[in-house]
Amino acid sequence: MSVVPDVSRRDFVKTGGALVIGFALAPRVALAQGRPAPLPASLNTNRMLDAWLRIDPNGTVTIFTGKIELGQGIGTALSQIAADELDVDLQRIQVVSGDTARTPNEGQTAGSLSVEQSGTALRFACAEARDVLVSAAAAKLGVAAPGLTVSDGAVTAPGGATATYWELAGSAGLNREATAQTKPKPAAEHHWVGRSVPRRDIPKKFTGGAAYVQDIRLPGMVFGRVVRPPSPGARLRSVDEAAARRLPGVVAVVRDGSFLAVAAVREEQAIGAREALKRSARWTETVSLPPADEALYRHLMSLPVPGQTVSEKTSVTAAAPAKTLEALYTRPYQCHASMGPSCAVARWQEGKLVVWTHSQGVFPLRAELAKVFDMSPQDIRCIHAEGAGCYGHNGADDVVLDAALVARATGARPVKLQWMRDDEFAWEPYGSAMVMKLSGGIDAQGNVVTWSHELWSQSHNTRPGASAGVNLLAARHLATPRPLVPPADVPQPSGGSDRNAIPLYDFPNVKVVKHYIADAPIRTSALRTLGGYANVFALESFVDELAAAAGADPVEFRLRHLNDARARAVIEAAAQRAGWRPSAKGDGERGRGFAFARYKNLACYCAMAADVEVERKTGLVRVARVVAAVDAGQIVNPDGVVNQIEGGIIQSTSWTLKESVRFDRTQVTTRSWADYPILRFTEVPEVDVVLLDRPDERFLGVGEGAQGPAAAAIANALANATGKRLRALPFTPERVRRNLLQVDP
Repeated sequence: MSVVPDVSRRDFVKTGGALVIGFALAPRVALAQGRPAPLPASLNTNRMLDAWLRIDPNGTVTIFTGKIELGQGIGTALSQIAADELDVDLQRIQVVSGDTARTPNEGQTAGSLSVEQSGTALRFACAEARDVLVSAAAAKLGVAAPGLTVSDGAVTAPGGATATYWELAGSAGLNREATAQTKPKPAAEHHWVGRSVPRRDIPKKFTGGAAYVQDIRLPGMVFGRVVRPPSPGARLRSVDEAAARRLPGVVAVVRDGSFLAVAAVREEQAIGAREALKRSARWTETVSLPPADEALYRHLMSLPVPGQTVSEKTSVTAAAPAKTLEALYTRPYQCHASMGPSCAVARWQEGKLVVWTHSQGVFPLRAELAKVFDMSPQDIRCIHAEGAGCYGHNGADDVVLDAALVARATGARPVKLQWMRDDEFAWEPYGSAMVMKLSGGIDAQGNVVTWSHELWSQSHNTRPGASAGVNLLAARHLATPRPLVPPADVPQPSGGSDRNAIPLYDFPNVKVVKHYIADAPIRTSALRTLGGYANVFALESFVDELAAAAGADPVEFRLRHLNDARARAVIEAAAQRAGWRPSAKGDGERGRGFAFARYKNLACYCAMAADVEVERKTGLVRVARVVAAVDAGQIVNPDGVVNQIEGGIIQSTSWTLKESVRFDRTQVTTRSWADYPILRFTEVPEVDVVLLDRPDERFLGVGEGAQGPAAAAIANALANATGKRLRALPFTPERVRRNLLQVDP
């Protein structure tokens, strides 16, 4: 398989009658005094129309987005939005994404914001571009613009005269600043938005085509591997470089401090050389990791990290609690566990660097690479290519620096460097372990009158660009390490460690406090949902515990404390579809649980009911069925939304039942799939998703909306089935069996 990606640059020029996009990577400053008027979403920081689309004389439209495809179907959804606003057939739309030389800078593709940010920007940009093109047609045809109609790019006058977008491309200038004054179409006029259009990225993945960065092949390309230290605190003392250089096919051996890597003509030669270097390498190791298992959570809570009040409200009229509860919930370190190990391709030519990467943020990555190599960001180009697995900040950015360091030693020969499986498990940034301590009180009528949520967590965002330091793994292993500056926590309203810790319920007295552990020996970063998964698990589990204390049905209890009409609607829809029976009891082996959340308290609403089955003898838990109801505002691609919710439920089921990183005081011991079991196909639950489409509402991110509610629904179902509450993730057979054997006080 030979894949040679396009690396041509485009500039602000007119070529062959086409409107060629200019790469407006920073907003144009308005000529008038004062700041320019704010524009919607990502259009505000990428204000030129031709930063977003190009009309080609061959009858196609190319749209440009800084958001990238992660398997969430963003390329398809954005194409639907553009096709509707431009009045062109969907097949005419081509998509370019995540290229520092070609696309707008939209930061990271994260937080379920792609349609909300990039889709909104494209919607307004394409609506305005259509106006520009129709005005150009009016001038050419000699008629007033309001009398013209557009169908698939053909602008037609009342008398039948026609001018096409492709003919107008040379005269209708899109090299202008957007105004966002053109109103996008109402939902009633949409042809593509709201339809389940087949995903553009799927065919190559199903047919073995060149779908991923791992598939890239360039002329003269060699293959690289890295020899990682055996533990986070290890330092390289010595290694037999000469012996490795004598091995067949070896092109370069790179040692810089404790960074050790090799390049060879063939991939198996690079793997063999890596093994030889590993055998000869001598390291100094130190005890640097925290205690494991249950001691980990006591350790986190004992750290001298002051509490920060995230949210607080008080009521002088609320009744005093008649009954109070307190509970402690925990979540371990968890992996992204990408199916394809992280990979990148790098090439140096004439002092400039080009990389192909599955990074979620090509512009922040470019800035980080510029710091490491002491060069201008303009001399580095980062081009996105999909990776075989993601779910947040895995090794995608780190492997780019690895590849660039090795490629610098191979002359102009490009290097494809891929991590080995043990690299991926031991060195990717994990989702942080967390502790959530909740307390609450109910009055004599069973209403919640006090609520407290206190949490301990490491960082959920050490991505490139998250701080003034260099957040790339190899940078800390170099002879002259680049500084790693601990980032601040992601602030509210979206939040990082405290994401979804503020309840949406109408409780009169609420206090949320976080203990943010900025610097810690185990490396952590963004795993899908950040702190939202653990906080929703804890919050919604505790809601059920309070409902039980009040003698109330869990669904009725939630509705009783909610005024948000859209929140109530998804809860009612999920309960109805699931056939919820109020206050139904489990039979010791089967049970049903319910949960609800609005992701980040800003994005989609999601409620779900889960049915579980428990083998009491073995402790094995099986999630049989999950019913979810989702309100994501206006839905662009219904099947795409269902895909995301289904995937989120399945992933959360795996996290909740199985996944946990193992380590001792020196090193991570999770190194293979045998050490890190995940959900198997035979264990996937039946999933039923109900969509509450709201065509007149704005887009709401959906990709990370299901994980938290799924964990809580499973936890609540397990408690309903067995009569015993598990508060420590994951619910492994051993943990469930121990819990069932405990005698209640």
